[in-house]
Amino acid sequence: MRNLICLSIIFFLITTVVFSQTDNTLTSKEKKEGWIILFDGVSTNGWTNTRGEAAPLSGWEIKNGCINTVPGGRGGDIITENEYSDFELLVDYNITPGCNSGVKYFFTTYENGGNLGCEFQILDDISGTDNKEADHLCGSFYDVLPPIESKKKVNPPGEWNTIRVVAKGKNVEHWLNGVKILEYTRGDKVFTDAVSDSKFNKTVPAFGTVEKGHILLQYHGGLVSFKNIKIKVL
Repeated sequence: MRNLICLSIIFFLITTVVFSQTDNTLTSKEKKEGWIILFDGVSTNGWTNTRGEAAPLSGWEIKNGCINTVPGGRGGDIITENEYSDFELLVDYNITPGCNSGVKYFFTTYENGGNLGCEFQILDDISGTDNKEADHLCGSFYDVLPPIESKKKVNPPGEWNTIRVVAKGKNVEHWLNGVKILEYTRGDKVFTDAVSDSKFNKTVPAFGTVEKGHILLQYHGGLVSFKNIKIKVL
């Protein structure tokens, strides 16, 4: 009995350490796997606005280990200084009711079309105003491909959700809270047809086919918080 109690205490201590990882840090395992922290919880180091201007970044504030939008602050989107091609990206987010935001990847300047990126849509599907089309709902490849709603498990506004995007070659996956909700292949017929039906159908080169780009956090007017933003180059 005494041995059983001791083992229980040891298990409790181990699980407490494992599940109490400090936000915006890497575990030893993550470091060995090559993960990189993109937001350190205290500064905007490594981020600029879309014009390449560094901090201070209007419309954003850092509070309690999160980088938050400032509603009404006339802010703009912010992007990583570095560009990425094959990668795995993790982002935790929390929104207020009705909020609309997003995380973009492969963000770059198109020859025709301006500054664009593929967007993992963040939306309050219940009370967000942009909830009428399937490819505008939370987890979608915005305006191009919808998520699989039957698989989607999204926590309500006020609670944290975890985005995972995996891009390897032409294949891209959207994950939400540990569940894969969308997968597509850039350049295949399904992708090409969906882009042709989207508002991105006149870009040059074809939208979403660029080889690399920045990671972008979208400023859309609502209050959204981000933390634990990390990436692994594949």
